[in-house]
Amino acid sequence: MTSKLKDSDKNKSQILNLNERAKKIFSMIVDDFVTNGQPVGSRRLSARLNGHLSPATVRNVMYDLQEVGLLTSSHSSAGRFPTDLGMKFFVDGLLQIRNLSHKECKEIKKKFNLKNKSLDQMYDDTIHLLSGLSDCAGLVLAPKLDGGMKHIEFVPVSKEQALVIMVTENGLVENRIIKIPKGLPSSTFTHITNYLNSKLQGRSLSESKSLVEQEIKDDKRLLDKESKKLIDRGLACWADANKKNKLIITGTSKLLEDVKAIEELERIRVIIEKLENKEDLMNIINDTQKADGIQIFIGSESSFFGITGCSTIISPFRNKDKEIIGAVGVVGPTRINYAKIIPVVDYTAKLLGKEIGINK
Repeated sequence: MTSKLKDSDKNKSQILNLNERAKKIFSMIVDDFVTNGQPVGSRRLSARLNGHLSPATVRNVMYDLQEVGLLTSSHSSAGRFPTDLGMKFFVDGLLQIRNLSHKECKEIKKKFNLKNKSLDQMYDDTIHLLSGLSDCAGLVLAPKLDGGMKHIEFVPVSKEQALVIMVTENGLVENRIIKIPKGLPSSTFTHITNYLNSKLQGRSLSESKSLVEQEIKDDKRLLDKESKKLIDRGLACWADANKKNKLIITGTSKLLEDVKAIEELERIRVIIEKLENKEDLMNIINDTQKADGIQIFIGSESSFFGITGCSTIISPFRNKDKEIIGAVGVVGPTRINYAKIIPVVDYTAKLLGKEIGINK
């Protein structure tokens, strides 16, 4: 497990040398804040400690924690809550992550229910599962559209556009819109669909391109000019899908369900806006694919969000050859339940990789 947040060199040694009492109080503050979403006061903590420490003593410890950057407050007389650095310190050093029980694994498998489904259906089920279990936005970075082509189809959707539907032998589906000449008869789309399906099945992209190009070269009467253009654009769609992973996101509305204040509402609005701009999120995903194991990005120093109060938990998944081919994860506020969500994301990624191997 890796958390991506730079430490402040100024306070790093002080944070690492916190005594056990300070760590315990800090852990209690994080636990309370994650549960209730409200700043935590010294009297509340003293009561939870059954009076073993007075509110004044707890207050002094909280002051020290704030001085080293782990806590903050909206004003001096208010309770305290963890900073991004504080949440990073908690996740990296204090959080106890347990393994999922047999019952929990069984429940996830039951909800997963991926047997006899296409890979696109698998991904959709996966992110809805993660979003539901975590109350966060769920995301899947699907593998590239590699492998042989099972089916390709051209469907006109307007006078100037057609939908290219591509299905690989692995069950991956990709849809692309292309421009078409005006007035092209529907018979042309049927002809091109049938022609390409007779040539592409079971072949790689390079094999398919070579075969089609050679046939056209050998018999220039085989296809008219507009048909050749459609074929070129269809193969270009396949080539493009071969280069890029597909990012799927769902559950952004869940980020609004537990908002406590106006400033938090604005922060969540920015998060949702950034999630909708999927290209930006690809940077964080690419980092994940280069790393081994689950990745945690916290707060304002995240390369994606650049804002405080947000966390991303992502785990890569692998094919049967143990190669990283995609990633799954969640995005939510920094006060998400890390102890619950981290093992769920990790197990789901492993389950998805296994199912993909079976379905191949």
